[in-house]
Amino acid sequence: MTISIIGSGKVGASIALNCGLRELDPKINLVDIIEGLPQGEAMDINHQLSVQGLDSDLIGTNDFSVVKDSNIVILVAGVGRKPGMTRMDLLKTNASIVKDVSLKISQYNTNAILIVVTNPLDPMTYLALKTTKYPKNNVMGMGGMLDLSRFASFIHEYTKLSRESISAMVISEHGEKMLPLIRFSSISGIPLTNFINENQSNEIYEKTKQVAAEVIKLKGATVYAPGNAVSSMAEAIIKDKKSVIPLSAYLDGEYGVKDVCIGVPAVVGRNGIEKIVELPLNDFERQEFERGVQNVREAISSLPL
Repeated sequence: MTISIIGSGKVGASIALNCGLRELDPKINLVDIIEGLPQGEAMDINHQLSVQGLDSDLIGTNDFSVVKDSNIVILVAGVGRKPGMTRMDLLKTNASIVKDVSLKISQYNTNAILIVVTNPLDPMTYLALKTTKYPKNNVMGMGGMLDLSRFASFIHEYTKLSRESISAMVISEHGEKMLPLIRFSSISGIPLTNFINENQSNEIYEKTKQVAAEVIKLKGATVYAPGNAVSSMAEAIIKDKKSVIPLSAYLDGEYGVKDVCIGVPAVVGRNGIEKIVELPLNDFERQEFERGVQNVREAISSLPL
């Protein structure tokens, strides 16, 4: 398989590095419209991989046609959040970029699996799906895997237990309406509620929803966790792992929702999204999930489809 990453800023470079560290592909393309940027990032990453004895080669280029031979295309192009901004604040600017890039992707490649990273994640995943006209199982958004990593970090912080033992789940919108699922999270198979009280549960819930804005305020961007999240998704596809991953998927009746891309758990393998897992949500979880759906639906209504 060949991976092409469209967008060579901090997040794109982090994805490229993480894919290289996992040796997911002998050749990984890093593509950008800025002359010199992808070439320089590829050189820098190759220098690290070389001393570690890893045999993925990064190729930086401004030539978009390299996506024609790619099995996986990762769309990172767009403007990042700045301090004080919500993901939805980026809607208009990034919609034009994502539509243009999606048209180019489908021009050169008609059967790749597309992973969308650009914010606002769920509307941009929907826009990429509709623009490329790919099958719905071939297009997914990164959001939930990143949110899960933040949720798991807070669980570790509060319980002081090994990160290796923690299993967490986050669904709904990749944004202010995300839904960390305390009830579906556990430590070595034991329900999380056995380890934390109600106040701690509420604190973890709220912190998970707000932490991205805090990171952006402190350092300007989130970089390393997104890079790992996307490479984990790519690994599940390349190795046909059948991993259950929370991601933005097109719903066509699942969870009682149609014609929206939003975060849900899904089985991911060589064929992309192979199955959407429907969780038995309680009344509160269902209400919060539907709020996320409504938020995404409102954003979709203003897209240049």
